[in-house]
Amino acid sequence: MRIAMWSGPRNLSTAMMYAFGNRGDCAVVDEPFYAAYLALTDLQHPMREEILESQSQNADEVAASLVGPVPAAKPYFYQKHMTQHMIDAVPRDWMREVTNLFLIRHPARVIASYAAKRENPTLDDIGFRQQAELFDLCRSWGQRPVVVDSHDIRENPEAKLEQLCEAIDLPSSPKMLSWPRGGHPEDGVWAPVWYGAVWNSTGFAGPEGALPEVPDALRSVLEAAMPYYEEMKALKI
Repeated sequence: MRIAMWSGPRNLSTAMMYAFGNRGDCAVVDEPFYAAYLALTDLQHPMREEILESQSQNADEVAASLVGPVPAAKPYFYQKHMTQHMIDAVPRDWMREVTNLFLIRHPARVIASYAAKRENPTLDDIGFRQQAELFDLCRSWGQRPVVVDSHDIRENPEAKLEQLCEAIDLPSSPKMLSWPRGGHPEDGVWAPVWYGAVWNSTGFAGPEGALPEVPDALRSVLEAAMPYYEEMKALKI
């Protein structure tokens, strides 16, 4: 089984990769289209040159690898994907051959977290529009992709992960509730910039508090993201 998890940035996505990676029966890959996305857009992200050197910049080549042989011949292959990487030049047909999951988080939390790392994020930076479009694409193919809210996972990791595994006919495993401190061998080269908190963790953080205040300069981004979030929230497990 190949599992493609789609989320925007700052959305528990790395912790979820660690959870699946700790199962022992699951290979993982970290944001495989990142280098292709940077090469195609010329965006200036932290560690841009290192990222471009660390992965294939050919989106078609990346797509083929995602439906090719599973690393280490493991029975499951968890793919952590960022929705904002899926620009028009990146192929999508390969998504027909995988189990697509969608990880959501309230836009106010995403914006506050992202802005602390990279100033003035735009709607395209945080991936909500692209996430909704990919979800609709999967449904147009007759798929019934699963939506899970990171807030619910942090509220009760054991119950929500069991529910998620059941929804995709994947055997659940208690090993998903923890992982070794210090990161995962498959972390992308960009991990030192973005993964500090999860590197210091050994499991999911506790329940989230009140929504953060979004600066006035980013209120328009929040307002634009909310309809996409609400649409998908209504369909979450």
